[in-house]
Amino acid sequence: MTALFPPQTLFPLPLFPRLRNPSPRTGTGPRRKPLTLTGSKEVERGVEFETGDSFFRRESAVGRDLGVLAAVLHRKSLGRGLRVLDAMCGCGVRSLRYLSQAGASFVWANDAFEGYRGLILSNLSGEARVSPGGDRRWVVTHLVANKVLADRYLQRDFFDLVDIDSFGSDSSFMRLAIAAVKIGGLLYITSTDGYSSGGHRPHHSLDSYGAYVRPMPYSNEIGLRMLIGGAYREAAASGFHLSPLFSYYSYHGPIFRVMLQVARGKLHENSQYSFISYCNQCGNSETFPWEELGQISCPCRNGGVLFLKTKQQLEVFRGLEIETLYAIMNDEIYICQYITKKMVSRSVVVSGPLWTGPLHDAAYLTEMLKLAREWGWACTKQKDVDLEKLLNQMIDESDPQLPPGYIKLDEIARRAKINSPPISTLISTLEKEGYVASRSHIVPNAVKTNCPMADCIHIARELRHVR
Repeated sequence: MTALFPPQTLFPLPLFPRLRNPSPRTGTGPRRKPLTLTGSKEVERGVEFETGDSFFRRESAVGRDLGVLAAVLHRKSLGRGLRVLDAMCGCGVRSLRYLSQAGASFVWANDAFEGYRGLILSNLSGEARVSPGGDRRWVVTHLVANKVLADRYLQRDFFDLVDIDSFGSDSSFMRLAIAAVKIGGLLYITSTDGYSSGGHRPHHSLDSYGAYVRPMPYSNEIGLRMLIGGAYREAAASGFHLSPLFSYYSYHGPIFRVMLQVARGKLHENSQYSFISYCNQCGNSETFPWEELGQISCPCRNGGVLFLKTKQQLEVFRGLEIETLYAIMNDEIYICQYITKKMVSRSVVVSGPLWTGPLHDAAYLTEMLKLAREWGWACTKQKDVDLEKLLNQMIDESDPQLPPGYIKLDEIARRAKINSPPISTLISTLEKEGYVASRSHIVPNAVKTNCPMADCIHIARELRHVR
């Protein structure tokens, strides 16, 4: 069947019942009085704006910085004007920064709450509403996000960048947002659902992102992979393919922000949309594709190491289903080599399906860092975050050899029964041993590496001169 509106591929739009939603960001909640302008100004990278009593986080400035840098790079790659849709614009600061800093030719600023209208208009009034050529540079509307996305899609009015700064785990906009992006364009999406990423509401994460998430020690990275995976699934169902350009976690909120590039294409056989396992017994993590779901296990099933301090603890382990067991005395710590199916089956947890590929595109981040340096953003801190340091850490994290997850130094120290070694020393030693390792931008005292936990423990003990 021939598509009605080429070159974009159309797909059936879901029907949305007229339900009341208490969130003014995503639905038509109870009407509130219009905001009163206070006259107090916020300043962000030299841009002045007002927040009134709208929901606004100063700490989110770094996420807005990253969005502006990506928008500029995309505009330069297009060689023409950049069209942006800010579907949940709040006070309008992102829309303002896309206009004034990213050089967008047109910005559609939308927020469901009509009481924000005066505030948004006031913030955008410093930018010309009409270009010298007579074209509109910005408009303000107050529609439910899904409505404005569906309307733009049906009108074949596609955007180069769609920014959706949603609250909680609202993912109802995913498919429509993808549909509103031009092929090759950018989609900037958000989640603030730390409970689901922590594995505390697995059925909720399944409803919102199609992933059953269990508790894992690197839950904040799981939150990013859960968000990417949910969008990846929606895109694949509609004949599109998404690639993450960068993924950013911020502890306040928490905030999970992901910039994705939209392209044509279906899921490939070697898709990086699969499952992650974690063994609470030995601390090892692995990824498993769909065809290996029935084979999920842990290396400690074929031999593991326990550090036992007393003979009584050793006797307890003798009573388990252990096929091989021996112990040696070393500084009053018994080292027990064991094989047990019962312990492993109880200790392994699995989450998925999730995005298991790289969280960032190193080449793209390198260009963002270059631009940040040119603008003088890299050498200054924004809300206590060093942008140059952050981008460099993200570039290091982009190595495709790095598996999902990170290992906290505290966990290594606890398992090895030692004080934590310096993280820089551990990373350099891992690299000398032939492993790939980097810091994590998510947790300061954590390392991302393809080194198994058992080897990390051994290396850490060597660094502390403990045998």
